Amino acid sequence: MKVSRLVSIIMILLDKQRIGAQELANMFEVSIRTIYRDIDAINMAGIPIRSTSGVGGGFEIMKNYKMDSTVFSTDDISTILTGLSSLSNMIQSNELINALAKVKSFIPVDRVDEIKLKTDQIHIDLSQWIGYRNVQSYLEIIKIALQENKLLSFEYADRHGIKTEREAEACQIVLKGNHWYFQGYCYKRNDFRLFKLARISNLKLEEIFFTPRDYQKPLLDFTDILATIQTNIKLRIHKSVMDRVLDYCKYEDFSPDGDEYYIVTFPFVENDYYYNILLSFGDKCECLEPLHIRTVLKRKIHDLANLYEN
Repeated sequence: MKVSRLVSIIMILLDKQRIGAQELANMFEVSIRTIYRDIDAINMAGIPIRSTSGVGGGFEIMKNYKMDSTVFSTDDISTILTGLSSLSNMIQSNELINALAKVKSFIPVDRVDEIKLKTDQIHIDLSQWIGYRNVQSYLEIIKIALQENKLLSFEYADRHGIKTEREAEACQIVLKGNHWYFQGYCYKRNDFRLFKLARISNLKLEEIFFTPRDYQKPLLDFTDILATIQTNIKLRIHKSVMDRVLDYCKYEDFSPDGDEYYIVTFPFVENDYYYNILLSFGDKCECLEPLHIRTVLKRKIHDLANLYEN
């Protein structure tokens, strides 16, 4: 049973007068039986929820009930506020503003300072330092497309920079690592695709409605796949790039090599993406072994030098 789902159900019941079990099950992608167990758990926590059957029936919090501020602990409220605040940095909406206001209303006067201290201990800012700046506006457009089941049109550049015009039904917004994507059914490919926002341009919300499709969530965890294709290589790096190299491996993979350098066991996949990672460290990184990877790097550096000579 996920606490986050229980909290979300409570917030939905506070916001809506009544909602059906099937709608909640679809929203959280769980079975109706799971929703009934969640409702029982919420009742046991002291929030009286009643159910009505028939057309227009569903769950609702009993009228005239005042939420007891002791339902949520200090840690509960701090965690909810941290999560909602991080989203509000990227997606400005009345729903988020109202949710933040409701959660803050649960805070007893004598615990305001304590919860503010805990909330301030973690700051999540999903906006970028530099670079692609359309993320926030595009997230707003995609969010509307999801809520209203409206078609999206845009230009999409593949990894080689080739642009194609696309139309897609949005299914889900995804934040993976430090990149935003949306999962959607692409009319050009007649299949579900994961679109990276940084590769999208001229995103438009069309006045064309669609019926949401059943879909599988995109594969986002490549741990098992990488375990079969990754190999460890040995690098010698200057201490000035240590923090960047740590994005790809653990501190335990480093061993000192004098005062200025480290020998690093680096997880590597033989494709352009990983070769470009090594080249991005410039003269602060040398591949010591294996020989064939070192040889490929030498060729790429030679080609780069020829580019500038010509």
